[in-house]
Amino acid sequence: MTVTVASMPNFRDAGGRRTRDGATMRTGVLYRSDQIPVLTADDVQALAGLGLRYVYDLRTEAERAMLPGGRVPGATHVPLDVLADDRQSMAARLLRLLADPGPAESLLGEGRGVAMFVASYRSFVELPSALAAFRQLFQGLADAERLPAMLHCTTGKDRTGWACASLQLLLGVPREEVVADYLESNRRILHKYAPHIAAFAAQGGDPAMLEPVLSVREEYLDAAIEAALGAHGSIEGYFRRGLGLDDATLGALKARFIACR
Repeated sequence: MTVTVASMPNFRDAGGRRTRDGATMRTGVLYRSDQIPVLTADDVQALAGLGLRYVYDLRTEAERAMLPGGRVPGATHVPLDVLADDRQSMAARLLRLLADPGPAESLLGEGRGVAMFVASYRSFVELPSALAAFRQLFQGLADAERLPAMLHCTTGKDRTGWACASLQLLLGVPREEVVADYLESNRRILHKYAPHIAAFAAQGGDPAMLEPVLSVREEYLDAAIEAALGAHGSIEGYFRRGLGLDDATLGALKARFIACR
């Protein structure tokens, strides 16, 4: 069943992809989204049938203060500040950048925006705060009592994108399928920022400079994957050594998220 939440365009089920050995990633267990707005009655109704128990918010404290948004009724909300150790990360500064085109040229021009996002994705794998946040996230997702769950960041494409991609890779979804699911954010999220882009242009900013920061690119995800492989040898190594998850937790993740063959 496909659930649409009108004010959360990047809301979708994180499951459904096939694994290399013919299994399927279970649906109805984990959902992903952009930030939660103040929910309308229709939003609440759309979410109510999912039975969400936990919502994991991967945004920084500054992002939560700038746009606190809404809460899913009946769910426990857990803040996990992935980028606490890197306040200068482009993913963390996106909202402020949209509000002020002044520094955009120096930050984003001549390919600097792409380079900064590549660096941000590496930081998802390397920062102590990221390792701690993703460790807590996956420990929670391994607990059947905390499911169904939802995770989100600001746009639902970067921190959320890495969390979902890494889980899919762990479960054996082929890399090309993981990439396709990751790139789906472009179709869902870009139109949401059309008013911001127009305001940016009205203040003298070049809208073309925003494309690298408002979209996702395969090279961004590749940067995180290669950082994980380089440091830990495999995606499972990233979960074991990088995140410090034990056999029981990894086994539980696979049991929770892989449907019976």
